[in-house]
Amino acid sequence: MRNLRSGRALNKDYSIELPSSKEFAYIRMKIASFIKLLHMKNLALSILLLGSTLLLNAQLKVKPKCDEFYADILSGTVNTMRPDYTMGMIKEKMPCFTSSDAEGASGCGGTVFFKDRDVCFYTDRDYIEIKDKFKGRMSMPLFTTLRKGVFKYLGRPMMKDDTWEAFETAYGLVILYYNKAGKVNMIRMTTKNAQTLKLCE
Repeated sequence: MRNLRSGRALNKDYSIELPSSKEFAYIRMKIASFIKLLHMKNLALSILLLGSTLLLNAQLKVKPKCDEFYADILSGTVNTMRPDYTMGMIKEKMPCFTSSDAEGASGCGGTVFFKDRDVCFYTDRDYIEIKDKFKGRMSMPLFTTLRKGVFKYLGRPMMKDDTWEAFETAYGLVILYYNKAGKVNMIRMTTKNAQTLKLCE
């Protein structure tokens, strides 16, 4: 392009001045510091979120649930679980147990308690204990039946004493315990026989 007055060409310098090596090093240092700060913030945020999640899970822990309890006296089962089933089988089928003792433990041996249902499995001794605060359904209304009325459900006892009667079943024995009023207040179902059964008293 020429100057219209003088006719001479105008030379303009459009070159860009690059930073020095020291300035480059300073810029790189600043960028690295910024990236490191971002990583630290992300790490802190991740830790905070993880802690919040763990706390929320602890506060919102879901209580294991079981199907409604059903005691079948003639089959000798509670929710299809027999007296001779293992502790693992019972816990898997009925995860709402309130406490348990390991098999082989001193005292009564292996136990799986459902204290809120008034039921206990004695897995080392192969019997199920159901008490009169049982919550669930039963195949026969034994807890509301007087001693003299049990015959129509179980027939004649094979053994009896002042406070209990034992009835032979297809799976083993069912033992009924009576209170002073003559009503059933505890039921024990076992796959053992009278000679091999060892009760935990």
